[in-house]
Amino acid sequence: MSDSKDQLSQQQQEELLQKYDTESNTRKLVGVAAAIVFIGLLAFSLFQLYTGAFGQKTAYIQRTVHLGFALSLIFLLFPARKKGNKKKIAWYDYILVLLSIIVCSYWPFFYDSLVQQIGSITQVQTIIGGLAIVLVLEATRRAVGLPITIIAIVFLIYALFGPQMPGMFAHRGLSLQQLIETMFFTTEGILGTPLQVSSTYIFLFLLFGAFLVQTGVGNYFNDLAISLAGRRTGGPAKVAIFSSALNGTISGSSVANTVTTGSYTIPMMKKLGYRPNFAGAVEAASSTGGQIMPPIMGAAAFLMIEFAGVGYWEIAKAATIPAILFFSGIWIMTHLEAKRTGLHGLPKEQIPPKKEVFKKVHLLLPIVAIVWLLFEGFSIERTALYGIGITILVSLFRKDTRITPARFVTALTSGARTALGVASATACAGIIVGVVTKTGLGLKLGNSLVSMAGSLASSADMQLLLTLLFTMITSIILGMGSPTTANYIITSTIALPAILALNDQLEVAIPVLAGHMFVFYFGIVADITPPVALAAFAATGISGGEPIRTGVNAAKLAIAAFIIPYMFVLQPQLLMIDTNLLEISWILITAIAGMIAIGAGLIGFWYLKLNWVGRILSVAIGLLLIYPEGNSDLYGVGAFVVMIAVQLFINRSNPGNKGEVQKSASGQ
Repeated sequence: MSDSKDQLSQQQQEELLQKYDTESNTRKLVGVAAAIVFIGLLAFSLFQLYTGAFGQKTAYIQRTVHLGFALSLIFLLFPARKKGNKKKIAWYDYILVLLSIIVCSYWPFFYDSLVQQIGSITQVQTIIGGLAIVLVLEATRRAVGLPITIIAIVFLIYALFGPQMPGMFAHRGLSLQQLIETMFFTTEGILGTPLQVSSTYIFLFLLFGAFLVQTGVGNYFNDLAISLAGRRTGGPAKVAIFSSALNGTISGSSVANTVTTGSYTIPMMKKLGYRPNFAGAVEAASSTGGQIMPPIMGAAAFLMIEFAGVGYWEIAKAATIPAILFFSGIWIMTHLEAKRTGLHGLPKEQIPPKKEVFKKVHLLLPIVAIVWLLFEGFSIERTALYGIGITILVSLFRKDTRITPARFVTALTSGARTALGVASATACAGIIVGVVTKTGLGLKLGNSLVSMAGSLASSADMQLLLTLLFTMITSIILGMGSPTTANYIITSTIALPAILALNDQLEVAIPVLAGHMFVFYFGIVADITPPVALAAFAATGISGGEPIRTGVNAAKLAIAAFIIPYMFVLQPQLLMIDTNLLEISWILITAIAGMIAIGAGLIGFWYLKLNWVGRILSVAIGLLLIYPEGNSDLYGVGAFVVMIAVQLFINRSNPGNKGEVQKSASGQ
């Protein structure tokens, strides 16, 4: 491992997180205020554990209590301004906390009369519901950021002023009372499916992740990655890929993953000779990929169960090959970059002894256990609870991993703290979903994208590709600055209908799950797509590189995420839909070969330095191999073999053509 002086201190990591990750920009309270927050966080986790273990409350009560905890704690922890006072709670925040408690207590206290109520809501209820909308928007702005808040406000305006909207986007419109009723007194708005998933599945899995962290599993992932990949060509970059993929399974934030893992991998890469922009890009791309990595996928997998209407195992299975290709692509390109520039692995003395690493292999058991439990058909809540119990049990095997009573309480409070942003984001996303449901906007947006593609296309196939392109752009824009869960909810609500509309208008057969995975992927890669590439920008805070160039490099490394979604929409076998083991094996082998060819083309090096013609040919060969269709695979395999043979022949004939090895990456 690199010298400690090269790594970021805990304070430096926190400063970076506060700068680029809105969810980390919290107050540092002391005294009575800190005690109030501590008790609130602890009570939040205990409530969720109790309802998870002994049965949830009715939908309205479960969700409003969950929301009440989240809103109150957000106003206590998050200042109104990013640079606001972090030492004490402002007077007006106490008022907002009181209002949050009143508003979210309304359903539990008046549940019987509310469910029997017939007709419009009363004036008091209108005020309560209006306050709920305002509180959710403000809490989301503080804990998650402006992008999703602005989108929600735009949708509320759209709902109110429907008759004034242009053309096909016009609708009958909702009165203010109707809108408030939908948003807070039905399960179609704030209290809808997104918040339901947050108040059940997601919270418990975030708590599971918090308990894993207390065992030191994050450091173990790092040591495991170094021991397996550290001595290989360009070792530190491969360590970053490996550890970020592992940490990503329990992390719900690309930025947080970038800062925590990158605090030691980026200095290691720079020390070895990688350029700052490339080193930052490797970490940003890998950390972003953690959000698409089964089994948890940044908690989006659990939302997808409800939105796509398929089982967890189908989602995890479908995400497997794309995730393998994503990380294979980054691994291949970092390897070729290291070969091109003559970078080697870490020295032996910096590699943790394999014997010591193996002694902590038990820390992987909880992750293996939850995958097995879900495969066996256990409910998601029960799986998360068992996962927490197994984590506590296996932590007892060694003194340094043991979850003591103090660590137990820390896990409960840190898990609840992590859930705050998710709860507010899902409540805010519920506003968007509610408006789309009431106005039919999703179908209108979908039809407009398909029609726009049709006006530019000369054939049905071209219309299909253009619709996918427009949906990709829409998903990237909508995903900018949003956390994983909110990101998926927004893209699946607004962008997905365009893909599903193709099934009717072009009479194609795109599986619903393929459409959901398409928008999910492109919403996630917004974190490394300039100009708003938060994960890449966070990486530059460690690498000292240029944000935009780091973002461009990260997008290039993550090229699989820009290609594979098109492939699995056109050929769902990549998602293991309607296929068999033999076909899956062939698809995986040819697709990885395709990533090798594409990586070589983008880096400009394979067995020797490639000119521009060779680079274009390599990318073309890679695309043929990735596309899972018989003829394209045959042509691709043939061209792949010829390309390798030609390079090997040139190398043997003239070893000087292997490409210049740079003195150091920093000298480029």
